[in-house]
Amino acid sequence: MELHVPDHTVLSVVVGSRAYGLETESSDIDRRGVFVTPTPLFWCLDKPPTHIEGPMPEQFSWEIERFCVLALEANPTVLECLWSPIVEHSGPLGDGLRAIRRAFLSRKAERTFAGYADEQLRRLKSHGSPDGDVRPRKMAMHMIRLLLSGLHLARHGEPLVRVDAHRDRLLAVRRGDLDWPEVRRWRDELAAQIAEAGSVLPERPDRDTVEDFLITARRSSL
Repeated sequence: MELHVPDHTVLSVVVGSRAYGLETESSDIDRRGVFVTPTPLFWCLDKPPTHIEGPMPEQFSWEIERFCVLALEANPTVLECLWSPIVEHSGPLGDGLRAIRRAFLSRKAERTFAGYADEQLRRLKSHGSPDGDVRPRKMAMHMIRLLLSGLHLARHGEPLVRVDAHRDRLLAVRRGDLDWPEVRRWRDELAAQIAEAGSVLPERPDRDTVEDFLITARRSSL
């Protein structure tokens, strides 16, 4: 039996700038998906892949178990798939996955979003000031966006994907219209607010709900 990912895709969403509301005329369409491998393929010596790139440009898909593991670990990229406002395809299992999306969340999510933003800051420091350089400016914009999402997680219990209320200022960061000291002040203010926020998230994710869902997915693909 061969694995043809499009035949087994249960969820496909658009992420990146178009999902965030930060797209420009030159923005790509970044797609992320979840597929369910037919259960008999796991009985073979050669195990099926945990992820696949393509077939379209800027497309990447995870096998459902790998997706669940990453979501339980509060991977920001994976969690944002479950809250993307642009859903191109969702089958019954995709609907089920989105229905339990809050089961993946815990206070760890706030730390991972802030941690990813800190990693962006470290990378920016290695580049020097982002002023006048497109790639570092884009990194600076996403650093701020991650912190905005982390703060929304702490206060409202879900990540912030659409950032329309902050679009103009974020795009100003990307264009270089905000100088680096002002970007750093914004970053420091958001980091302080996250540290001071009283989290509404549970201490741990609901692993039992996720596992029950995964078992259902495996049984359905026998």
